[in-house]
Amino acid sequence: MQMWTKILAATALALASSTGAMAARTDLVVGVVLEPPHLDPTAGAAAAIDEVLYANVFEGLTRISAQGEVLPDLAESWTVSDDGKSYTFKLHTGVKFHDGTDFTADDVKFSLDRARAEGSTNAQKGLFAAIDTVEVVDPATVKVTLKNPQGLFLYNMGVGDAVIVAPESADGNKEKPIGTGPFKFDSWAKGSSIKLSKAQGYWGDPVALEKVEFRIIPDAAASIPALLSGDVQAFPNAPVGDALAQLQSDPRLKVVIGSTEGETVLSINNKKPPFDKLEVRQAIASAIDRKAVIDAASNGLGQPIGSFMSPANPAYVDLTGTYPQDVAKAKEYLKAAGLENGFNATIKLPPPAYARLGGEVIAAQLREIGVNLEIIPVEWADWLSKVFTDKDYDLTIVSHTEPNDIDIFSRPGYYFQYENPEFNKLIEELGVTNDDAKRKEILAAAQKILAHDVPAVFLFELPKIGVWDAKLEGMWENAPIQATDLTKVKWAE
Repeated sequence: MQMWTKILAATALALASSTGAMAARTDLVVGVVLEPPHLDPTAGAAAAIDEVLYANVFEGLTRISAQGEVLPDLAESWTVSDDGKSYTFKLHTGVKFHDGTDFTADDVKFSLDRARAEGSTNAQKGLFAAIDTVEVVDPATVKVTLKNPQGLFLYNMGVGDAVIVAPESADGNKEKPIGTGPFKFDSWAKGSSIKLSKAQGYWGDPVALEKVEFRIIPDAAASIPALLSGDVQAFPNAPVGDALAQLQSDPRLKVVIGSTEGETVLSINNKKPPFDKLEVRQAIASAIDRKAVIDAASNGLGQPIGSFMSPANPAYVDLTGTYPQDVAKAKEYLKAAGLENGFNATIKLPPPAYARLGGEVIAAQLREIGVNLEIIPVEWADWLSKVFTDKDYDLTIVSHTEPNDIDIFSRPGYYFQYENPEFNKLIEELGVTNDDAKRKEILAAAQKILAHDVPAVFLFELPKIGVWDAKLEGMWENAPIQATDLTKVKWAE
């Protein structure tokens, strides 16, 4: 009897230990559709880079919260001069990069000077154009002086393109990223996964997770079984397709429909004939039924847009009625362009379901006006190199997930190849305007120009369909920036 008592006691202890271990789970597998082209947020436009590394591995002077607020990060505080042109940042001390080197004001100067340098490869170099000088006051203080006041300066310092890197490791960050964040980079099995682990001795609030794997699942059909089996415990931007209702009915999972800053557009190569003619772009816009595209590409959850601005932005103007679907009118535009018999073109579609599914609908709609599209599926790396960089395309579909990025239509050589001096002048004025009312006025005028000129057909704001284990806490419901911030994520006990 005594022996059985001991066995039962040991069994109970083992079960208690097992239960405790389950309650204290500290690993997480996160599903992502797109693999980053590299791992340096300061040297690439792909949202997939920030989705893995922002706030997790790399940090900036400021950071953007889940609610879109600007919060202190590596800078614990700052003061602003009366003229709004000088920012003096007081930095946290005792901070180290993951390779053991100290973080100081010299790293801030290096990072900001590097981002705005003539040969900079920063995808958002324009964010730093207003900086005049960066001065190291002492190891824990840096002063940034602007050429003119910039209303979004503190916000801009909190995005992925402005994270702080060290001169000792900056050149190697594409393959082996070294930051100051709560997670450090472990490994990258290309085509498969990126693994992070908890950084020991992290200067800020400790994270609950010990190990994180970002698993690359480009095949939308494979994401659902991965979630249902528990092989993947979180998919922040899940390509759910027709399985949305099934996932919503599963008590083991939590499905959260949130918002993003992702303007989803049918991008047009504005310098490539016949798309260099306004009437052709107007014809394409007039042939498209946004609702049908939204139903197919986003489970009917996308918000229609008529220009390049999120409906959540206070400066948003509803311009969806600029070119309502009107097949007869679209044919009139084509006739005015000398193309009454239509023409042939290509549409290159990257892997996300919104692009592939939306592209099929748009191709069918354009056939009604005699525009015959050859659908060419392309992998993400090819899209970045051939479409985005080389501008080798006619049409494509993509979501631009950077916040406050209407200025991309003014950038020389940007892949839309759109040029409008009046629009460029507005963007220049916006860059030196702090007054909120005046900024809204400028942004409204800019949106109206884009809506009229159709450098891209503005389709919808990409919804954020997040699916994760019901026991997970701290996942972002919305995406004010392109990030999978895991710093507050933990398993419920």
